[in-house]
Amino acid sequence: MSGNKASRQKPCHHCKRSASVPPDTSTIHYEKFWLYRHCSSVQQRDRQAQKAGQLFSGLLAMNVVFLGCAFISSMIFNHVAITLADVWILLSILKVLCMCWIIYYLLGTNRQPHAVLYRDSHAGPIWIQGSVLLFSSFSILLNAFQIGYSAILIQCKSKVEIVFPSIEILFICTQAFFLWHHSKDCIQVQHNLTRCGLMLTIATNLLLWLLAVTNDTIHTEIESQLREVEQRLAGNETTSCICPNTTICKVFQKGYILFYPFNTEYCLVCCSMLYVMWKNVGRRISHHVPHIKPKFKLQGVVFGPLLGATAVIIGICVFMIYQIQATGSAPNRQVFVMYYSYYIVLLPLMSVAAVIGTIIHALEKKELDTLKNPTRSLDVILLMGAALGQIGMSYFSIVAIVATNPRDLLNILILSYSVLLIFQSITQNVFIIDGLHRQPFVAATEARHTGHAGQHAVASELPAEEETTTSSKQERTQISPGKEEEMKEEQNHEAYDQRRVSMLELGQEIRKVSLSYLHSYSHLSWKRRALREISFFLVLCNIILWVMPTFGAHPVFENGLEKSFYGYSTWFAIVNFGLPLGVFYRMHSVGGLLEVYVTA
Repeated sequence: MSGNKASRQKPCHHCKRSASVPPDTSTIHYEKFWLYRHCSSVQQRDRQAQKAGQLFSGLLAMNVVFLGCAFISSMIFNHVAITLADVWILLSILKVLCMCWIIYYLLGTNRQPHAVLYRDSHAGPIWIQGSVLLFSSFSILLNAFQIGYSAILIQCKSKVEIVFPSIEILFICTQAFFLWHHSKDCIQVQHNLTRCGLMLTIATNLLLWLLAVTNDTIHTEIESQLREVEQRLAGNETTSCICPNTTICKVFQKGYILFYPFNTEYCLVCCSMLYVMWKNVGRRISHHVPHIKPKFKLQGVVFGPLLGATAVIIGICVFMIYQIQATGSAPNRQVFVMYYSYYIVLLPLMSVAAVIGTIIHALEKKELDTLKNPTRSLDVILLMGAALGQIGMSYFSIVAIVATNPRDLLNILILSYSVLLIFQSITQNVFIIDGLHRQPFVAATEARHTGHAGQHAVASELPAEEETTTSSKQERTQISPGKEEEMKEEQNHEAYDQRRVSMLELGQEIRKVSLSYLHSYSHLSWKRRALREISFFLVLCNIILWVMPTFGAHPVFENGLEKSFYGYSTWFAIVNFGLPLGVFYRMHSVGGLLEVYVTA
């Protein structure tokens, strides 16, 4: 009997593990897989089934990507056997399958009982969701311009070139809605079907990105049209399909070229968010682990915003001058010199700031955040991977310059720009990754101390004004109305006093805010203050470095050096591979630097 009692009182190993699970274990759907149906422990069977589901869904995505790559490669090297229309048909089938799964998830899987018990607070931050909406809107405009351009030239174009962008618009709208509302879901039902659907959608976005990188059909078509217009003016007859000399056709051409990089950006951002959702399938987040989420406050920074705003203003001026020259005619040499000189001045400042920030991180005595966080792991991978785009382009430029004429002024500037860009990307990555793995600063006591000090300072500076307002109120309460004229005069006096009191209160509020800001700035330690200044400066610099290539400034393709060295098609593929990754890197760096700023 005593042995039975002891066995009842002493829990087994698996019971100890399940005791830490939240009390709503009856609502948890543990995963099952036929290969591991003989496992005695429920938790072990669930863990093995999760790994098997991730393996099989990953194999599905790998096969779809290899099939798509085979089609796209065959289109590039053998235009007769596999055409662009064949690739479009394959991608249209994949997009229809993805849309069917997304609709099923929205109407079926997500509405099942206990389907979403947990939501990952780190997944899908507001800046990522905002970028999805921005890039999806521009991608829809891109496909609308492509539909309009193909409709004008319908007599010499296939109808598939109108159907494919239409399906693309439906796919973009469906996927953007899905990511906006469900990017934080940790789905607990239909695990394998959800993983396969997410991986199929990731593979489709990767293939769309690969096609956008390698497909230069419309770009070469526009250039050939310009050449044929010149031949017509010279008196030679041409038989190819030429865009009529109308404003609407020129708008469609310019709009397509302008919005082309946004489509590749959209595919990359969607892949990152879908990957986080795939990692969160079946994930159970502990309720007892508190999530400290510091808020963004523009306090304690002065020099960072000033220097960053200066860099942004100068960059906008350089960008506008470059765009005016580039759109009017072929950009002259002085514009390229001005553009690269701006980068050569800005990139060393950013590198020095990142190195100083990394040294300050090393001097700080803050614990590392070792909790499992799929979003942070993906952020690190994306930072390292996206930086390879502009680093790779820089090395291609270095080889082209060294092999041709390295002593020319413009070539020297491009060479310096390429070397500095590589160094800046590496130093900034080290600073951001080190900051993301630091524990957030708990500033509750400091904020409380700051608030009390600010209140005391304001109260000590404004005693006379408060006394005057209270005495005026007491005098008004003691006066009793006698006649109608006196009542009107009193009402006028009261209205005047109220306006005076409101102005005094406004002045008090302004003074209170300024005093609290100055006190918070002086109260911060020099390490935290320096980290915030550096982070905010780098945020603004990365914003302007994101704006310039995103909205049309592409000197790496327009200066002609690398294009003449590697050839048009080769350099087009290199630029379309590296430029979207570089733009994505700047955008992703802004999110990482903001997190470093908030947790500093």
